[in-house]
Amino acid sequence: MQEKQNFKDSSRFPGRVWFTAGVFTLILVMLLFIRTIFPVLLLILAAILIVVYFHAVRDFIEKKTRWKHHRALLLSVTLTLIVIGLIFWLIGATVQMQIAKLIDIFPTSLETAREQIEQYPVGQQIMTYLSTSGARENLEIITSVFLKSTFGFFGDIYVIIVAGIYFTVNPMLYQQGMIKLLPPSRRMLMSQTFIKIGRSLKQWLIAQFISMLIIFSLVAVGLRIVGLPMWFTLALITGLLNFIPNFGPLLAAIPTVLIGLTISGTTALIVAGILLFTQLLEGAVITPMIQKKMVNIPPALLIISQVIVATFSGFWGLILAAPLLVIVMVSVQELYIKRMDEEVVNEEDVISNP
Repeated sequence: MQEKQNFKDSSRFPGRVWFTAGVFTLILVMLLFIRTIFPVLLLILAAILIVVYFHAVRDFIEKKTRWKHHRALLLSVTLTLIVIGLIFWLIGATVQMQIAKLIDIFPTSLETAREQIEQYPVGQQIMTYLSTSGARENLEIITSVFLKSTFGFFGDIYVIIVAGIYFTVNPMLYQQGMIKLLPPSRRMLMSQTFIKIGRSLKQWLIAQFISMLIIFSLVAVGLRIVGLPMWFTLALITGLLNFIPNFGPLLAAIPTVLIGLTISGTTALIVAGILLFTQLLEGAVITPMIQKKMVNIPPALLIISQVIVATFSGFWGLILAAPLLVIVMVSVQELYIKRMDEEVVNEEDVISNP
């Protein structure tokens, strides 16, 4: 009897090996497929953020006017286009002129910065290292990773805008289509999860806009007091790049500090101090105040997500890692943690009421 059982187990062993190998292969193929289409999914996420913005404005209009959805949405899009047009009309020429001037003096600013840095022994060592071929190759590798795009920059923008338009007109068509792919028993849960994801993305987007506006205002006042040339455009760049957590302020600091160096080293230090102060103020005061009413993202988890996602999809990953993390956090909370908590509560009820 024992020999027959051993024979059956041994005859099943190759089947189990092939089954395990098949499952492993399937998982590997799925991972490779996800990695291939991941940049496209990020472009879809960018389009979804456009939808979230327009529908957030629509909800505000509905609340104030009690208009129907379609009329409020049309007004939302119209008002946004009008505001963008007014901004370009009021400050477009000034910003364009200052950006052109900034581009013209940028090489001179780099040369001035190099001369200022080489005045110190540590600076000489840094510039010597940066001039080596190995440092240039490493910089080229990092740049190629973080600046890569899916269809080229303008192609990506085109995909985002077109997809955003279609999603904005009828988002429920695509949402319901995804939900219908699931078993009927799971559709209600997924529908509720989508609603909470949309609400969380809306709160995150509002928080980002508030933070960007505050940072722009503080930096503009500080640079204006210092008397830095092109202060408005530099503050605008800082405010816009603040949309990218952690790395955006660093990117914005490069041209601002370089322009400060064209005046003097002291001015550059003051400018760097202003930027550092605004970021510390944002991290210690502004962001916690906003997150109390909006969505709270753990800072360490955010920067890790940015690095990982940017490695796969470049600059778009750096920009969209935060909303992607919001989606993941809400999904895990709704689809896993809450279910686990409910099971624990049910088990405790069974134990307390045998």
